[in-house]
Amino acid sequence: MPLDFNRLVWAVRLQFFISGFLFATWGVHVPTVRAHYGLDEQALALTMLAAGVGALCGLAFAGRWVGRWGPQRVAWRTGAVAAVSITALLATPSWPVLLATMWVFGAAGSVYDVAMNAGGSALEQASGQRQMSRFHALFSFGGMAGAAFGSALLRAQADPVLHLAVVGAASVAALAWVTRPVLPAAPAEDAGTGGSGTVRARPRGVLWLLGGLAALGLVAEGAMYDWSVLYMQRELGSAPALSALAYASFSVAMGLARLGGDWARARWPAHRLMAGSALLAAAGMAIALLGRQPALALACFALVGLGLANVIPVLFAAASRVPGVPAAHGIAAVSSLGYLGFMAGPPVIGFIAQHRSLTAGLGMVVVFSVLLAVAGGRALRPRIA
Repeated sequence: MPLDFNRLVWAVRLQFFISGFLFATWGVHVPTVRAHYGLDEQALALTMLAAGVGALCGLAFAGRWVGRWGPQRVAWRTGAVAAVSITALLATPSWPVLLATMWVFGAAGSVYDVAMNAGGSALEQASGQRQMSRFHALFSFGGMAGAAFGSALLRAQADPVLHLAVVGAASVAALAWVTRPVLPAAPAEDAGTGGSGTVRARPRGVLWLLGGLAALGLVAEGAMYDWSVLYMQRELGSAPALSALAYASFSVAMGLARLGGDWARARWPAHRLMAGSALLAAAGMAIALLGRQPALALACFALVGLGLANVIPVLFAAASRVPGVPAAHGIAAVSSLGYLGFMAGPPVIGFIAQHRSLTAGLGMVVVFSVLLAVAGGRALRPRIA
């Protein structure tokens, strides 16, 4: 039994790793996509917006699909679609087709995200131990690995189209294996919900609260995924290979912090952990933008990763335990509001960059991190320990 359970845990951890690797591959090639299609910052922001709109569309059905078919089957199908979408980023004939590709990538990726988090929640409840932060650590390590791999290929001047094709094919093959084990059965309250009925019951206010906090956190996190590499290139004049390390610096720090996140969650109240972490992220980003040195920026991006590391694991774990709400529905509801931030944040930064500068746009990370510290520090105090 322990060996089987360990296999299940690692299967879900690797699902998080694959998700991080795919998102990092997109993040590394943001400048490549921009150059390939001749996009300015505003058009690039709209491209990111297409993925965000797709994510919201997918989340409208995520809880229902996971409840009907189970997290593993849904993770396999939607993860494979997201991986195939990655291979098409530089293969589409025009920008409108790229927008459609990004919509599919966002929709599939968001449902995959809910499915793997629902699987992680099921294992956390079955074991009786806090594990959500460690699951999310593998997402960060996947991001680090994807960014490092992309940086190495950029340094070697490898064909970007070949890079995307290899990542897509390898991800599909890995997903076929990691989604095969059968997870523990969902609690009885998950059965027969059919979609949204329970979520609309009395705990809805709690889900709105958690979702609003997730939106603040994902604005900052999404900005780092989508704009940090371009910031290093455009604002600091860094070479492409060095610029790709911006994503890796952020991801490795976030991953290491998440390895200790379950330990931290067990020892500090959530409101204090949230407030202190968000203030660290705000300070790190402010120093990076004011210092304007590549090496300093990489170090400060690591501080941002440390600060944002446990925001989403804490909120998703709380959403999966709201009384009377099935885990998949709670996670989907919070994810829906969170993805509003993930969707709106990077395009807003792009519009500011278009009319002011990317430095001014990334200043929004400081603003939203401070808001998260204040709102999270107050809102989580009476609700979540």
